[in-house]
Amino acid sequence: MKKTDLEKNKGFKVSSRMNQAGTPARFGKEAGAVPDRREQRKLDQAQGLVPFAVKLNADLVKQIQVLAQERQSGLNEVVAELLKKGLES
Repeated sequence: MKKTDLEKNKGFKVSSRMNQAGTPARFGKEAGAVPDRREQRKLDQAQGLVPFAVKLNADLVKQIQVLAQERQSGLNEVVAELLKKGLES
């Protein structure tokens, strides 16, 4: 066997070991333990949430995003709060 064949076989061994090794948790499925769409839909329905698509002006969306960042909350909570205030007045 030639030296190049030996080195090639070593490379195959290394690559097969790398493929067999598990993915670390920080890069695997546990990294972003976000439920898939079907599970998320069931969780939302259990909370009484309904999807509600709206087209808004880009400037308005930016204002809402800034407000959500200032309050350190999600867009859904901020939009729900703004809608409640708007409907009450």
